Amino acid sequence: MGEVTVRRAVEADESALLAIELTAWDASSGFPSMTAPDRTTFFSERSGPDAHLVAEVDGVVVGYVRLQDKYPFPEGAGVLSVNGLAVANSARGRGIGSILLTAVSDEAKRRGARKITLFVHGTNTVARRLYERHGYVVEGTLPREFVIDGQYVDTHVLARHLD
Repeated sequence: MGEVTVRRAVEADESALLAIELTAWDASSGFPSMTAPDRTTFFSERSGPDAHLVAEVDGVVVGYVRLQDKYPFPEGAGVLSVNGLAVANSARGRGIGSILLTAVSDEAKRRGARKITLFVHGTNTVARRLYERHGYVVEGTLPREFVIDGQYVDTHVLARHLD
């Protein structure tokens, strides 16, 4: 594997990002309704290229992270939210997730953030261990928050304080 670089997403990344989105998630990590095979777009009005950092190797997009302001009002300024992090199945186990989380921290500090938050399914132990290795701690649990494939799924709220 070549060198991994991280950059801001551009419109031309949409098809590669959609391909990752549709294949990287399963019921233990994401929402099956969001990976329906008839989905044709990745970017949305709320979540355009400027909300994404992408990892690429040799010019090929292999992962992304969606980083957004958590709150739309001044009292919540400085709190960012990771609203998705995915790595292509073919690139897993190579440290791409860690590289993206380091980029999140760098971007958050550049933006003057004081805290980064995220949600992770209780069933997604691999992701939770990754986040914890990067200094995220559990701030709460939302029991039985979702019903996925007929089963209740808890969601954990994790955060990393930057100040």
